Amino acid sequence: MPTSVASSDRSDFGSFCHTKSKMPCVNEDSSENDGEPFVEVDPTGRYGRYGDLLGAGAVKKVYRAFDQEEGIEVAWNQVKLRNFSDDRSVIDRLYLEVRLLRKLKHPNIIHLYNVWTDEEHNTLNFITEVCTSGDLREYRKKHRHVSVKALKKWSRQILKGLEYLHNHEPCIIHRDLNCSNVFINGNVGQVKIGDLGLAAAVGRSHAAHSILGTPEFMAPELYEEDYTELVDIYSFGMCVLEMVTLQIPYSECDSVAKIYRKVTSGIRPAALSKVKDLEVKEFIERCLAQPRKRPSAAELLRDPFFDGLDDA
Repeated sequence: MPTSVASSDRSDFGSFCHTKSKMPCVNEDSSENDGEPFVEVDPTGRYGRYGDLLGAGAVKKVYRAFDQEEGIEVAWNQVKLRNFSDDRSVIDRLYLEVRLLRKLKHPNIIHLYNVWTDEEHNTLNFITEVCTSGDLREYRKKHRHVSVKALKKWSRQILKGLEYLHNHEPCIIHRDLNCSNVFINGNVGQVKIGDLGLAAAVGRSHAAHSILGTPEFMAPELYEEDYTELVDIYSFGMCVLEMVTLQIPYSECDSVAKIYRKVTSGIRPAALSKVKDLEVKEFIERCLAQPRKRPSAAELLRDPFFDGLDDA
């Protein structure tokens, strides 16, 4: 069963809420400093938030920020907790995301640097690494001419991130993998999985329960509320399909109910018929197979589909 986030889990964020004085910065006290001003600074004085958004969702806003100690840009994730005072499950899910991120360290998983609660403004804030080119969905739309080799490299990195999550103790199931929460540093082609707000940590011998995720990317067994980490492989297959076709799976459906009926009936999305490369199509089909026949991330990484790629 997935672990729940109790109030005690939230209290352990105190280790991130430093009270030491602000670190000195070059030109910190200079009135002639024409640099872009910070809108907000974290309790340590290390991270400064700018006003411009990198992204916004139903739960949190992500701002451009700067790590003054390392001299690098970062992402400042901010949630106004008062917006969810009537729905504790949302707040618990947010704390779960942060709690999970704290434990994870992998080149294909978004890294968490710091987290704290601002009681005065009633916000949850956490600093993560930023991917310079945004999410994979928008990046792929921007760059329409991409080789199969490049798509394979992105796909392999996503699988490496999934393999790490699935082999974690306890096993972590993302449950909402799609191209909008996979991020990319386009200058080096590095791909990272983010947005673990719907992830579940489960024991290796237990199936997870509860229906969560993005309908177009959800495996059939997710709707049945009895599933394992292999639901992420199904979602990964849909990600590959979107990367290849530039079309969100089941976009021919105009309602969640219609998507549900097709998914649970085993009807593939119309976009699959647009995949002309047979090797790519067969690879996607393997990811979308029934749970008992669906390969693990580790097995897919050994698939001949990735033969000939360098180690980058």
